[in-house]
Amino acid sequence: MTPKSTTPALNRLWADLIVEELLRSGVGLFCVAPGSRSTPLVAALAANPKARTLVHFDERGTAFAALGYARATGGPAAWVTTSGTAVANGLPAVVEASVDGVPIILLTADRPPELRQTGANQTVDQPDIFGDYVRWRFDLPAPDPGIQPTMVLTTVDQAVYRSRRAPSGPVHLNLMFREPFLPGPDEEVPTGPASWRSSGEPYTRYAATKPGVDAAEVGLIRDALRPVGRGLVVAGRLASREQGEAVVKLAGALGWPLLPDIGSQVRLATGSPSVVAHYDALLSSEKFASTHAPEAVLHVGGRALSKRLEGFLGSRRPDPYVVVRENPSRLDPGHFVTHSVEADVVDFCASLGRSVTAGASEDGWLSGWREASEGVGRNLDLLLPEDGALTEPLVARLLSRHVPEGHGLVVANSMPIRDLDAFATTDGAPVPVAANRGASGIDGTVATAAGFSRGLGAPVTLVIGDLSLLHDLNSLAMLRDLPVTVVVLNNNGGGIFSFLPVSGHQEFFEPYFGTPQGVTFEPAASMFGLGYESPRTVAEFAQAYRATHTRDGSTLIEVKTDREDNFALHRQLSAEIGRHLR
Repeated sequence: MTPKSTTPALNRLWADLIVEELLRSGVGLFCVAPGSRSTPLVAALAANPKARTLVHFDERGTAFAALGYARATGGPAAWVTTSGTAVANGLPAVVEASVDGVPIILLTADRPPELRQTGANQTVDQPDIFGDYVRWRFDLPAPDPGIQPTMVLTTVDQAVYRSRRAPSGPVHLNLMFREPFLPGPDEEVPTGPASWRSSGEPYTRYAATKPGVDAAEVGLIRDALRPVGRGLVVAGRLASREQGEAVVKLAGALGWPLLPDIGSQVRLATGSPSVVAHYDALLSSEKFASTHAPEAVLHVGGRALSKRLEGFLGSRRPDPYVVVRENPSRLDPGHFVTHSVEADVVDFCASLGRSVTAGASEDGWLSGWREASEGVGRNLDLLLPEDGALTEPLVARLLSRHVPEGHGLVVANSMPIRDLDAFATTDGAPVPVAANRGASGIDGTVATAAGFSRGLGAPVTLVIGDLSLLHDLNSLAMLRDLPVTVVVLNNNGGGIFSFLPVSGHQEFFEPYFGTPQGVTFEPAASMFGLGYESPRTVAEFAQAYRATHTRDGSTLIEVKTDREDNFALHRQLSAEIGRHLR
């Protein structure tokens, strides 16, 4: 065991090495929930002028903030926490990051080995606590003079590399520290290797890698798609506008309709004649669906949100069905994918686009989809007039049209993201859109928005339901120094359950699924120092939303709606659109 006289200095040395090497490797933000066992890491962060930190009292919130930052930048953020159940609080964000391929470095402080499985306070089994949800894990030993400092550096470099290479995702460094944690102010702290200190570069540089494009596979797919007259391109969740635009260009080369998910980064604003924005509404019409069955599908990116689209394609089982992603995991819940391609999205789309020639597409196929979608858009303008009642679908439509260019948009799960996907216009700004659709949970959304805003370095609008906000209420504290507009749709419960078959069981539906809470959020806004607005009309909402863009800090805009009325409106909109299509 390391003598106590050297323990504090070695703790500080190793913590300094970890923080500095993470910075050199591109970690842009450290999200910290302080605690005693992580003291060496916190001291190293405080001493390093390059380190950007977000300090928050809740471990779950800081983990989701790291997730949001990584979504915005494409690079990893670090999560720093103390030992015990604090570590377990990171699991929801780790699951989301793992399923959706978001890089995070998990730095969990831990007790040394002599205290494990002894009943020592706040000691739990941490090394494998995240199971297979991490891409790589390493249980770093307690600082010891017999271990070369370069071991710490190479371990950090491996962790960052493993978080970024495909399939990207979270990695876990479990860091043991013995007491006493820090040296006194007059004690000398050793430094890292001289050559490393002077270089300013990571100790081990890993060559950048990305899934390549196999020319032979592109040729096979081209040949399979060449005779298709009625094909569809589906743009699922994509990480960047560049990827989305690459898919748009490929759809144009094929001459096929492009069905863009709200997370595709090209749903809100595009001038391409290939884009069919309101495909979900079109597929609600049995007549349209029955006459527009595709022969082939090219799906690029993650899973699409629309359940109607999934059911439509599953019932037709087009062949070939090609999926293109930047990771090797299967995306085939219906078990009908014929070609699965792991490749860089931009490179693959460019390569296939160069090799195909439009012309096989059936006459009227693309125009039929596009004109029907444009008709739905015009119909929605009539059904959801901006001088009408302030409803949840209209809020989605208004935000998609009026979110300023240069801002970001974060959309919570359940009804908000479905309304944006279904009702958003296409004449707004091309803003980046983020949503936690990997595991599709409702927790951590406010913290994700806080991290997303920091990563973008720009204002963000968050659209969220009342239950999702209650799940992450204390993360409002993260918004005090950020320009985030929180639009909460308060229908007093779980609105999405009204659309499910369980809603017919009135004997237990309301207390168990509707779960009304009977709260408003003005006290919460006041508690956390946020501005507050409660508009009743469309004009008041528009004025309140515009005003938030000129204020310092964050504002919470609460739109109160009725769950039963909201359900009835969605059914009415679907029926009216169906009549229009007939």
